Amino acid sequence: MTRFRGCIDIHAGQVKQIVGGTLSESDTAGAALKTNFVATHSAGHFAKLYLDNDVRGTHVIKLGPGCEEAAAEALETWRGGLQIGGGITTDNAQYWIDKGADKVIVTSYLFPNARLDLQRLKALVAKVGKERIVIDLSCRRRGEEWIVAMNKWQTLTETKISPETLELLAQYCSEFLVHAADVEGLCRGIDENLVVALSKWSPIPTTYAGGAKSIDDLALVERLSGGKVDLTYGSALDIFGGVLVKFDDCVGWNKSQ
Repeated sequence: MTRFRGCIDIHAGQVKQIVGGTLSESDTAGAALKTNFVATHSAGHFAKLYLDNDVRGTHVIKLGPGCEEAAAEALETWRGGLQIGGGITTDNAQYWIDKGADKVIVTSYLFPNARLDLQRLKALVAKVGKERIVIDLSCRRRGEEWIVAMNKWQTLTETKISPETLELLAQYCSEFLVHAADVEGLCRGIDENLVVALSKWSPIPTTYAGGAKSIDDLALVERLSGGKVDLTYGSALDIFGGVLVKFDDCVGWNKSQ
């Protein structure tokens, strides 16, 4: 069954909702950065909100420097209940698990020079175990294909979302997280074709993020995926300044499943 999963995106130490395609490697203040929401509450506040409502599988994403303290606060608030991503490597994965993360989310580290390095992935598995690993395959659409993007979704890799890719990588992780970077933060609707593809091709639990704008999108993803794909809301949620989706309704959906 499709479930609502939460997110806590941290940028420059604050919880924010950002139009995903506007992030860049050199961007901290960000002339090109488009921000939908900047929280007055701490990362720990949102972690407590997810904890109190049992929204499991919530991911904390560090979007660049200056996010360590806020991320650690979130993990401490719900030890063993949150996943963390953003700059994860073999050198720091165990550190974040010790800080309280249930799982670590890895992307760019696996793609040096934009090419998949299985040796790095195998080393990460040896360090923390596949059950502790989520591979983020966030992507951009190119024609009829989706290409995995790294470095805050600015650099296209040589890897595309395909049955072969997902079968291979599923041997080394317990979940996939897939942001549709082209629609992330826009609240204009999900990439329905990507959701269908993920449901057909992924042999392990998968969460889709990007463009969700209505509580009805949970039912839509459940129908499109046969309940195999979970859904994350960001900018549309009222807890992040949105007006399209109520957090309480998402929690209610989970309780009804």
